[in-house]
Amino acid sequence: MREMAERGLEGERVASTPPARGRRGVTVNLAESPLSWLRARGLVSPRQFDAGEQLREDYERASLGPRVTMRWDAGPRGSGSRGAPSAGTPGGPQLSAKRRFDAAIAAAGPGLADVLWRVVCAGEGLPAAEKALGWPARAGRLVLTLALDRLAEHYRLP
Repeated sequence: MREMAERGLEGERVASTPPARGRRGVTVNLAESPLSWLRARGLVSPRQFDAGEQLREDYERASLGPRVTMRWDAGPRGSGSRGAPSAGTPGGPQLSAKRRFDAAIAAAGPGLADVLWRVVCAGEGLPAAEKALGWPARAGRLVLTLALDRLAEHYRLP
């Protein structure tokens, strides 16, 4: 079932609240990500949700996710004159996002970073993440909320 909600746009980011009068808005599917699903049911606070969304945004901007389509940029240059030109290096915004992502994961700590990455970045549901990490059922939400709290502190969210 699709649960749709109107959300405001703040720059390039989707806010967790409806748009103010006269502001741009977008309709989002609340069940699109595991974190959104938890937020829609009141299982994570707005602060925790915003911290997770910031981490996911940095992850996406850094292009750290797996590629699901063919890369059409040129391959590495061969030794001969007929080789393809060298592939471009990541730009400044992509490198900045990678640094922010790495700093946020480091701030969460080694025990909490795993569940953050699986649920927030990779989009795994909590039951799948618990099983992959070898945790007992229903332990994931508690650990995830602790990780999101650390992340919110790192991002200095109110």
